[in-house]
Amino acid sequence: MRTAALRSPLSHPLRRLLSLALSSFAIAGSFVAAGAETLRVGTSGDYAPFSAEGDPGEYTGFSLELARRYAADRGLTLEIVRFRWPGLVADLEADHFDVAMSGVTIRPERVARGIFTVPVVETGAVVLVKPETWTSVDQLDRQRIRIGVNAGGHLERVAQRHLPRATHVAIPDNASVLNALIDDAVQAVITDSAEAPIWRARHPELVQLDPLTRDRKALLVSRRRPELAADLDDWLVERERDGTLAALRREHLGDGPWSEVARPFPALLAAIDERLSLMPTVAMVKRATGVPLEVPERESVVIEAAATGVLEAASKRDVVPPSYLLIQRFFRIQLDAAKQIQRDAVADHDLALEEDPPDLDADLRPALLHIGSRIARLIVQLPPLQAISVFSETRDGLRAPFLARSSVTAIAEAIVVIAPSAGSTPPPPTK
Repeated sequence: MRTAALRSPLSHPLRRLLSLALSSFAIAGSFVAAGAETLRVGTSGDYAPFSAEGDPGEYTGFSLELARRYAADRGLTLEIVRFRWPGLVADLEADHFDVAMSGVTIRPERVARGIFTVPVVETGAVVLVKPETWTSVDQLDRQRIRIGVNAGGHLERVAQRHLPRATHVAIPDNASVLNALIDDAVQAVITDSAEAPIWRARHPELVQLDPLTRDRKALLVSRRRPELAADLDDWLVERERDGTLAALRREHLGDGPWSEVARPFPALLAAIDERLSLMPTVAMVKRATGVPLEVPERESVVIEAAATGVLEAASKRDVVPPSYLLIQRFFRIQLDAAKQIQRDAVADHDLALEEDPPDLDADLRPALLHIGSRIARLIVQLPPLQAISVFSETRDGLRAPFLARSSVTAIAEAIVVIAPSAGSTPPPPTK
């Protein structure tokens, strides 16, 4: 059946992409088998409770504990490499480390340069101010208001988006952001719901304003290490299942409540959302380079690679996969949503490409194939799902810009259809 789906001849570049996609599925989970002995983990050391430096070269926090436990489980030697937030992606691409573990937020520009794992925690960007100053975020969006943010981090982008008229003060060391507020160098700072309690414990007088965002944090793996990303996914899903992640969140992040984001269904929604969030960039790059928004041959590559990945993931886990037609339909509906976002993004004349945009063939398309690989592996791990919860959680979990409600509904319906036949154990052999 899979051969029939590819009877129409593909151009040479598309055949190469299909080969890349299929090879990424084939090597999934082979990281340990390849005999790797050292795991190089990049971390910032300035972002408690995820990564904090005590004595020189000694790091603690939620992300570092994940690194230590994974290395211990896989029999690896752990090597910690310090990075600064403005250089995170450049250091990853320069092969300074294999994976960044430091409370890294999933963002489209990072998706195009590395491979994210399933999420490990969900947080929200918040604003801290001194008492009796401001009572709402809207009051801060004025040019005379100085907002302190960590330079090069996710929160600098949050400030640019949500407080565009304010004066943004990018501070190179995240640990110094709080000091800028206390010393009146800025009138407000942006942090997140995991870091804010630590800062407010040191300065209880600070006032926290309503959250600006809802963000997922994950591990960011080098594109040279797709097998490591796949193995980390499997390990994280298992650690969520056995309660290890929940215990580590409580220990390092506080009582929460923290969502169990590494379970297969929320992780699947996160992967679909990650893919769709990349679509405005894809649309802008296509428009800039004269590539049509719809490329049927490319869609055939994506669907074939995804279907092969689902079947191989099911075989590896010894479970019965969904039917090939259901798999095709599931990924076709995602492609339809992706095209809807691209069309609407192109129609938005205020949307512009960022500086140094990613390349369509070298960056964006491989990134989408890596996400497709993760989606394929998660499909065969889905538990039985109730339709009403699927629709509510899908509406809550898909947050990509320009995503239409009709596309969200279509994706939820596709999940309802595919979930009952995914992850079941094979029937006993007949006598």
